[in-house]
Amino acid sequence: MQDYHEFLDEILITEAELQKRAAELGAQISHDYQGQELILICILRGGVLFLTDLMRHITVPHTLDFMAVSSYGVGARQSSGQPRISLDVNTDIRNRHVLIVEDIVDSGHTIKAVLDFLCTRQPKSLRVCTLLDKLGRRETPVPVDYLGFSIPDKFVFGYGLDIDEYYRNLPFIGTVNTQKYRPGG
Repeated sequence: MQDYHEFLDEILITEAELQKRAAELGAQISHDYQGQELILICILRGGVLFLTDLMRHITVPHTLDFMAVSSYGVGARQSSGQPRISLDVNTDIRNRHVLIVEDIVDSGHTIKAVLDFLCTRQPKSLRVCTLLDKLGRRETPVPVDYLGFSIPDKFVFGYGLDIDEYYRNLPFIGTVNTQKYRPGG
């Protein structure tokens, strides 16, 4: 596997910036849901690192559940625009406050499909917290209630976001120099 230093174009968001923003978002969510219970639904796999850091700062009682949703084929870097739910939540969300925790919103198709799907289960509230938002790529309007960072339309990786399933473990968000990245290399 290719060393990420070979194709890292820039560190877009540092580890310190990520940790600071997770703490700020956790405090805001705690304030907004004060006196209530919350269900955090993490969209796998990219949202896991963000969820872990975020939930450490959420002081209201909360439980966790997970969904796996994809609009990308295996090894694909372009969205198909057709989200597919491969893992559904196990929790009954009827009449409960639900916060979806997502790594990145770009076209909006995937998060819109998740919102539409979960709305049929009649939660008391359903909101979205995303680490990254590529507003410039939006094709479908979706609400983003809690936002980590707005970013330009660049290929990003690290802190849960992958390249061909690798590099999720990096503590920062970096951009890829696509001329230097060799798939499978």
